[in-house]
Amino acid sequence: MDVQLLLALVLGIATIVVLVLRTRLDAFVALLIAALVTGFVAGSPVGETITSITTGFGNTLASIGIVIGLGVAIGKVLEVSGAAASLARVFVRALGQGREHWAMAGTGAVVSIPVFCDSGYVIMNPLARSIARRIKGRYVTLALALGCGMTLTHHLVPPTPGPLGVAGILGADLGGLILAGLVFSLLLLPIVVLYAAWMGPKLESEVSEPVRAAVYAGTAATAPGTGSGAGTVTADDGPPADDPAAQLGTPPPGAGPHRVGAGLASLPLLVPLALIVLNTVTTAIDRNAQGALSPQDEYAPSGIAATMAFIGNPVVALVIGIVLAVYLLLPRWTPRKQVHTWLADAAASAGLIILITGAGGALGQVLRDSGVGTALADAVASISLPSVLVPFLVASLVRLAQGSGTVAMITAASVTAPLVGALGLSPLLAALACCAGSMVFSYFNDSYFWVVTRFTGLEGTAALRGWSGITTAVWAASLPLLLVASLFL
Repeated sequence: MDVQLLLALVLGIATIVVLVLRTRLDAFVALLIAALVTGFVAGSPVGETITSITTGFGNTLASIGIVIGLGVAIGKVLEVSGAAASLARVFVRALGQGREHWAMAGTGAVVSIPVFCDSGYVIMNPLARSIARRIKGRYVTLALALGCGMTLTHHLVPPTPGPLGVAGILGADLGGLILAGLVFSLLLLPIVVLYAAWMGPKLESEVSEPVRAAVYAGTAATAPGTGSGAGTVTADDGPPADDPAAQLGTPPPGAGPHRVGAGLASLPLLVPLALIVLNTVTTAIDRNAQGALSPQDEYAPSGIAATMAFIGNPVVALVIGIVLAVYLLLPRWTPRKQVHTWLADAAASAGLIILITGAGGALGQVLRDSGVGTALADAVASISLPSVLVPFLVASLVRLAQGSGTVAMITAASVTAPLVGALGLSPLLAALACCAGSMVFSYFNDSYFWVVTRFTGLEGTAALRGWSGITTAVWAASLPLLLVASLFL
């Protein structure tokens, strides 16, 4: 690999680490400075580096910025209306004590098959917070399990765009990849749960104060996760201490207390998810009918797929979700000014998350445009390795270089497609290797890293130990699964 490009990657990462951990600058500024350093060391013209930064920032926020803002707003209404607490009580009653993180991991894995994990995490995080508030602890465990459960199917199971594109590039059987990806996800799910259960309690004290206050407001005075009763609650406990009924306004004479049932409470979450799922399914069917499975193929939605492409777009789906939340979950006597205040509070809390997520996208774009990812891929492909490791390591190194798992697996598939025959790999095994390799060490240049860690309230080394660690654990656990699969495929 070109030494200059390797140095650009190393110095870019080092810049983020030093600035975040050793200076007064926050992650947003650190990411922008790292992008400038990377472009300069890689030899990119100054003007092109600035263009890459603004393009990466804009492209990232175009896909996730509005979704984050709307998702946080839905979460705020779920919280203040008592809907989130109602859903949490149902989860606790249905699953029993101590198994909530299994439910979060499983829910995340199911949701992320048709929904990009960034959007899915924003939508589902309020439920994790409400359960943590209900059981008086273990928020980090629940948040990590939810986020990484989503990572598994996002990387391994079509019709998520990355695996779908890999199947098209390598000519792998799509049904076979769906089945194999589901099997891998089921086998890796216990790794997610075990790591979250092991690391979560260690990081509970590292949660930032604003997030801690938002999650545990009004619970027991002892620190979450440390008291004798932390992490457990009976299903028949009464309403949580932070019952928001007092904030909803004065009910008219004769009106009963405001209560939100679990079925009604779930609609602002389930309706957007269902619309996004239908969009994904109809698009996949329509693309297959048109023979346009690869992301590079020209495709225009037709028929019902065109309609679902509109209402099932995450932005439109979440607009519907926030309308449902405001008009179904809040009582009619809640003052309009109070609702506006809550939505303004949600927008304020989403602002920094949006900025940092966009800056992560900017750094990833600089790394892509400077050629670091392509250079890494070519270097690995030229090394003599066991055949299944070639696409696996190409995807891993490209992921480390530029942050996007989708770009990493597509790049790995493109690089290794001409080598599949010579390596003696089946297209299905090569596709699995590309998808599994792209899960490694999500960190500063991955926009999803910032979504998860900011919502979870983890910073610095705590974020690396929690989120980067759990994604690397499932990446490492996928390698022996690939080696076993190579005996049969």
